[in-house]
Amino acid sequence: MSIVVAVALGIATWSLMEYVIHRWAGHDKRLTGNFFGVEHIAHHSRGHYFAPWWKKAATAIGAAVILAGPAILVAGVVHGVAWVAGTIGFYLYYELLHRLEHVNGGFTPYGRWARKHHFYHHFHDPSVNHGVTSPIWDHVFRTHVSVDRIRVPEKLMLPWLLDENGEVRPAYAADYEIRRRKKRAA
Repeated sequence: MSIVVAVALGIATWSLMEYVIHRWAGHDKRLTGNFFGVEHIAHHSRGHYFAPWWKKAATAIGAAVILAGPAILVAGVVHGVAWVAGTIGFYLYYELLHRLEHVNGGFTPYGRWARKHHFYHHFHDPSVNHGVTSPIWDHVFRTHVSVDRIRVPEKLMLPWLLDENGEVRPAYAADYEIRRRKKRAA
């Protein structure tokens, strides 16, 4: 049972790290010159951009190496490794969920909720809704905003959202709309 607790604590650790990294390393202008900040700004400005898989794999391996020593010293080999496994495992889950949010319409109520929560951050207000996998830390740090409808800018429109006529698919019309560019007067 204590191994399960160590894994759960690792999951909770990543959940907090996800929020902290995203909010401050990704959006605090004093800190965005870091590796994550540069990649994150590219992701926000080009909605379909994701850092290459090898950078994410290197991040996971590097974090595991850095975390393993202190974790083993504090909790012992079995529990330290279990905590690292929970932390890195949930990081990998976060990466998968984040990509899925951008490339498909969602398979479950949780997936649809996570997508709207995240897209509010992307398309309405980047100072809120920093949690990608959970709103827990947004509630704790008072950066949570409930979401009803998402207005996606035309230039960042997600292909899965559109039908063959370039309109929002009926299945998503209750939750999404296109924010069209204003045409300039001639």
